[in-house]
Amino acid sequence: MRVTRREWLSITVAAPFAGFAAPERARRIVDIVGAYESQGIHRTGTDADRISADWLFDQVRQAGLSPEREPFAVSRVDPLSASIVARNRRIEGVPLFDAAFTEAAGIRGRLGHIDSDAPVCLTEAAPNTAAAGSLGDARLRNRHKAIVCITRGGRPGLCPSNADSFLKPFGPPVLQVSSEDAAFLDECARQGADVHVTASVRRTAVEAFNVVTTLAGANRSLPPLVVMTPRSGWWTCASERGGGIACWLELMRDLKTAGPARDVAFVASSGHELGHLGINAFVDKRPGIVEKSAGWMHFGANIGAAHEPGNVIQASDDAFEKVLADAMGSAGLVITRRNPRGTVPGGEAEVVHRGGGRYVSVIGRNALFHNPADRGPQATDPDTIARFADVFVQAARSLASRAV
Repeated sequence: MRVTRREWLSITVAAPFAGFAAPERARRIVDIVGAYESQGIHRTGTDADRISADWLFDQVRQAGLSPEREPFAVSRVDPLSASIVARNRRIEGVPLFDAAFTEAAGIRGRLGHIDSDAPVCLTEAAPNTAAAGSLGDARLRNRHKAIVCITRGGRPGLCPSNADSFLKPFGPPVLQVSSEDAAFLDECARQGADVHVTASVRRTAVEAFNVVTTLAGANRSLPPLVVMTPRSGWWTCASERGGGIACWLELMRDLKTAGPARDVAFVASSGHELGHLGINAFVDKRPGIVEKSAGWMHFGANIGAAHEPGNVIQASDDAFEKVLADAMGSAGLVITRRNPRGTVPGGEAEVVHRGGGRYVSVIGRNALFHNPADRGPQATDPDTIARFADVFVQAARSLASRAV
């Protein structure tokens, strides 16, 4: 599936989400994921991101809680021209958002492979590995005028990496392109073809929003439990973000009915693909919340993804991991991998880890991760998302009730 730069920058409306014969929770999940996907490309600080925040605000209110939109500042990157032209063929791409950018005129020069001295080099990387491997090394060495990176996702397509160093960019301009163009570009690099690379952008100062709410507990003097999930990303993100958002809302509804022992704070953060700007803003607004909380639950990417699924658990300690692992086992959900204790976790759980807080986190595996084809009813498994929602309810009740 090819997506042009114009389509990437616009709000694209996905096909209507098909209905499923499922219990009430699963049917509600289908509606949530379908509505979220239909809002368009969920890039931070865009019109689609604001529409998504407004929709989620209403969803929280319908669940019986009082939501807030918490703004944070973003210097939004709007690509103006992002392409490589070789042998009269133009290939559009997406700039790496935590690297340098080109001027409007772009950069011209010979294309070579990453280990060559060509002014423009060609390499490849899986999503979210832009600071590692050959690409990371080339960025640090900064000896090429530009880098063209073939993105290697679980399926063919243009699968950008997150800008983990968005506030501290480094290295030369990097143009990310689809794996569907790999053979042609590899041939151009082997023959040293002259190419023209552009990665020019405009910066726009905007506000993005976290959607937050707090469910009051029976004993408000106890430290809170915090439940977080990201809500932004590169594409429509049906299976990347939809499952986590659905579970976030389902947990809210369930705890509202049951009543937690302590306050439970909920945050759905934007800024995920830009170095986790949103969750960092949430923490900065609440000094001490990381270490003073009873714990954090992180609903990460790809929960209930339908294509090549898998589940990774990340936890601060054995006790928190056991709560989630036992609940997943009871629900028949397989744990593919457990991160070794002390490993810096992926996703928004990183801010809790670095702040010395306690956390448990699930990140799924997904062949459509960061892929423009991550859309439509075939991308997710509503039954699995519903089972995860049950698991998170069980885990949250346990974590909210225990002494800290």
